[in-house]
Amino acid sequence: MSEKPVSRRNFIRNISLATAVLLNGKTVLLSAAELSRLQNRVHIRFVAASDMHYGQPDTSFGETTESMIRKINRFHASYPLDFTVLNGDLIHNEKSFMPLVKAQADKLSMPYYVTRGNHDMVTAEEWLQVWKYGLNHDVVIKDSALLLCDTSNEKGVYLSPDLVWLEEKLDRHAKQKQVFLFVHIPQAKWTANAIDTPAFFTLLKRYPNVRAVFHGHEHDQDGVKMENQLPFFFDSHVGGNWGTPYKGFRVVELLNNGTLVTYMMDPDVKRGEQVYERA
Repeated sequence: MSEKPVSRRNFIRNISLATAVLLNGKTVLLSAAELSRLQNRVHIRFVAASDMHYGQPDTSFGETTESMIRKINRFHASYPLDFTVLNGDLIHNEKSFMPLVKAQADKLSMPYYVTRGNHDMVTAEEWLQVWKYGLNHDVVIKDSALLLCDTSNEKGVYLSPDLVWLEEKLDRHAKQKQVFLFVHIPQAKWTANAIDTPAFFTLLKRYPNVRAVFHGHEHDQDGVKMENQLPFFFDSHVGGNWGTPYKGFRVVELLNNGTLVTYMMDPDVKRGEQVYERA
């Protein structure tokens, strides 16, 4: 069944008070009306969603995955997206579900990219066979580079990103206006299921065009952590059997002036709007 586009009235009505955080740590507040007026200034808009856990026993994984794809497409019909990233835990352990979840993801009506999470228990060769690119992948959209980092293996071990690969790509994309990183597993012990990789943060600090890092993995997290004046966002969960009481996705809007606006969709209600401006 097709769904009606997100109306401007609902878009405005569902905006909560926004927080603007500058890279120097200063915060300002934006009203719903101010956020609405920004919509005609968007340079790039994308969605970050994670943790579909397609195939997890005793969950309605088929229904929740199909519903979320419909909701993202519905949002796209009103507020066009340049791309979507499905940031890990696409499946739940059983590798035979990977082609099935790709068939569902292919229903997205915009370009999309994926990362491997700890429940995506496939080998590098099996991943390449399904998705047609490697576990570490980079792509340029307009004047932005996306770095999609692998943080696990076929046994589900929590890992640091390949920092040699990451440094090489950050060097290669140093002239892009901004870089967005997608890393399923958090690399600081902010949360219960994260790991600790100080070298990851030391590396990122060298590249001022890195604008934001996006995590999945922690289903009960839908906010932001700050490190070295860089935001690290979480996006709740699409599926699975634990986490926030809603299943949602994060919308990110890069404005023409370099301001970064982001909010969660519930998936019909906007939550936790935050704006990150260049200093």
